[in-house]
Amino acid sequence: MTRPTKKVGEPSLYHSKITDWPLDERPREKLMHRGAAALSDAELLAILIRAGTGRITAVDLAKTLLKDFRSVEHLATRAVQDFRQYKGLGEVKAISLIAAFELGRRAASARGSEKMQINSPEDVVRVYQPLLRDLQQEVFKVLLLDSANHLLRDVTITTGLLNSSLVHPREVFRAAILEPAASIILLHNHPSGNPDPSSEDIQITRQLVEASKVVGIPIHDHLIIALEKFTSFAERGLLS
Repeated sequence: MTRPTKKVGEPSLYHSKITDWPLDERPREKLMHRGAAALSDAELLAILIRAGTGRITAVDLAKTLLKDFRSVEHLATRAVQDFRQYKGLGEVKAISLIAAFELGRRAASARGSEKMQINSPEDVVRVYQPLLRDLQQEVFKVLLLDSANHLLRDVTITTGLLNSSLVHPREVFRAAILEPAASIILLHNHPSGNPDPSSEDIQITRQLVEASKVVGIPIHDHLIIALEKFTSFAERGLLS
């Protein structure tokens, strides 16, 4: 009785070593000869994982990760301890995966950030959504703008749950005064995926808007990024 044939990239009952595969099907060699776009998500992950354990190949391990976390997008949000529970993924490999995902986020963000002029909330979201949407804790940033609304740089004010004691006006406006910036935009993320502002978000924003009138550096907007969604305080009339 003949066994049904399976593609090498698919899970195998025999978990044959990758070094036993045909050369043009091994992930590294495949990337070299065909380009990265020719590889599946599992094959790209396998290159980062480098080697499996026992009879489990790096591709098998990559497929298990994708199955358990459902997608590369969800995988990119995980921490070191999430990966270390898998046999064959020690601390070094877990750190390598996290570093690769972070580089991907930064590359996606950098594509739109050079000499960026901000004319709408979507301009901010295009650059910062790749950086913030996968984070597991809240990060509060201030974007510093020149008189033509070009982004000068951003400053991270706090990481963790937001409250008015952590997001203090002196911390928010210090960098803006030193730059000096003509105006600023407030930005933070909601890991929950809910883009609606909390009562604390609204309280913090009102406090900062009042401070902006004193220092003479206006706040153009406060944006909340929540996975693929976002909220603009300016569009909702919440900056007054």
